Amino acid sequence: MDIITNYFPGLSETQLRQYAALGDLYTEWNAKINVISRKDIGNLYEHHVLHSLGIAKVIHFKPGTELMDLGTGGGFPGIPLAILFPECRFHLVDSIGKKVRVAMEVAQSIGLENVTFSHARAEEIKTKYDFVVSRAVMPLPDLIKIVRKNIASVQHNALPNGLLCLKGGELAGEIAPFKQKVMEWNLSDYFAEDYFETKKVVFVAV
Repeated sequence: MDIITNYFPGLSETQLRQYAALGDLYTEWNAKINVISRKDIGNLYEHHVLHSLGIAKVIHFKPGTELMDLGTGGGFPGIPLAILFPECRFHLVDSIGKKVRVAMEVAQSIGLENVTFSHARAEEIKTKYDFVVSRAVMPLPDLIKIVRKNIASVQHNALPNGLLCLKGGELAGEIAPFKQKVMEWNLSDYFAEDYFETKKVVFVAV
């Protein structure tokens, strides 16, 4: 938990309680339904919670912002972001029902009221959002094709509406088709841990 408060000081009592509860909840659920690698569950706060919050280092979502977390798995990055931005609304989507169930149960256990869920494929979701967020579920060109229909036209935030994706490694080939529409941030500029050395936030205006 200390790693979260180190990088995000000034959290409310409710936020502190919610983040603190994630460790036991995900450990318990992961023993039943494998949503995080068993070898990695001990790194939950660094590799999953803090990684998800990397998006919050590049944009502060205004109250009322609507977001879809596509391929949320057990709730990343949606649940950590929903805790941090209680006045925004998050819709968490995954095609694997048991993973959606874990995310739902975790959100309910911590009293997270600004999240909704769909057990669905991305192509089935027709609603419009300000942003789609995702953790490296597929190559960017494929992701953009799917989510283009979901991006609202009216702007509310410092960044234009679009896709915010947590990615790692060499991305030049994925980014090339979008040229001026892309922005990249190295998470190693914000987080000192070695894990973030090759991790990035990539934004594509849609």
